[in-house]
Amino acid sequence: MYPVSATFLKTLATSHTMVSRVDVYYNGSLKVSSLPFDSGTVTVDRGSKTRRTVSLSVSDPKYLPWLETDPLAPYGQQLVVSRGVRFSNGAEEWVPLGTFRLNEPSGDVHFGPVTVTGASMECAVIDDKFLTPTTTRGYAGCVEAMEGLIRQTLPSAVVVNLTADERNPTVAVADWDAGADRWDSVTQIARAMSAEVFVDAQNRFVITDLPDVVNGAVAWDIAEGEGGTLISSARAMPRTGVYNGVFASGENSASGAPPVSGFAKDLDPASPTRWGGPFGRVPKFISSALWVSANACTSAAEYALFDAIAPNVQTSIDSLPNPALEGNDIIRLIHAGRKERYLVQSLTVPLTAEGDFSLTLRGGKEEAA
Repeated sequence: MYPVSATFLKTLATSHTMVSRVDVYYNGSLKVSSLPFDSGTVTVDRGSKTRRTVSLSVSDPKYLPWLETDPLAPYGQQLVVSRGVRFSNGAEEWVPLGTFRLNEPSGDVHFGPVTVTGASMECAVIDDKFLTPTTTRGYAGCVEAMEGLIRQTLPSAVVVNLTADERNPTVAVADWDAGADRWDSVTQIARAMSAEVFVDAQNRFVITDLPDVVNGAVAWDIAEGEGGTLISSARAMPRTGVYNGVFASGENSASGAPPVSGFAKDLDPASPTRWGGPFGRVPKFISSALWVSANACTSAAEYALFDAIAPNVQTSIDSLPNPALEGNDIIRLIHAGRKERYLVQSLTVPLTAEGDFSLTLRGGKEEAA
């Protein structure tokens, strides 16, 4: 979660004034300060290649672009979006919601409104397919390899390693053909070190450990009742997406290593998903050219198994908005007489006071009430 004051979090559950702002930049220069808009949302989704997206409705048709250099044209123009709280003493505290490349402005030329959409800067790396065969050869560690591939597209990109102990394992040699997706290559390297990479609200490419719902720190409590922020919640428990075994394989012709594999399965006799128990046998298969030893495959399989056997409780809630939340945060949901820890899978932050703050959660690890 983006760091905010205790006063900020406390104020979210009380009557307060929200503030939001959208600035427009082109080629590093501010083109429009505080773009006027009628409605808008920022969506954060862990399942999307572009972690953050924005959608705005601008009533004034003068903002509909005609020239490639107009403020809302889709030729590299960017929206910088933030939301905050104005306290009773007039002071304000702001939270960044992201930097977005404009994608597709549209609207009626006479009456508007102008609809604007944008995506966080993974989109620039996705667009920049490899023009020639590309390799990890020459990079010492996984972090340097990801930095190199990202900065070939965005030379000034900020890349931050937030993994435990800032780990940076040796990267195996892997090759990609011309035309391959550059961002897929970056995420493959992250997966090889059991991490994830995405663009955060501060427009940084961050490399983080995969979230641990069971043992990770809770970023925020969402509770029902007086003083709480929960408005409504719904719950489902599908079997789909739960596995009790993971088979990891690696085949890398570039390094000359033979094919390797590793297998991990749930052997806990008390686990409802134990291998061969009432749940059955449900293996998941993963692979990477960057796993070049059996130990690397087994380690990857064990790491993936931890997530694969997590309770697949899917909860959708509406809450009073907290714009500081990130897509991999862990929250504690206190409702129906229970306390449960969840991973934030996706959330939608409104940019106006009338919008709904919706979250999709997964995990469902119950704590003692």
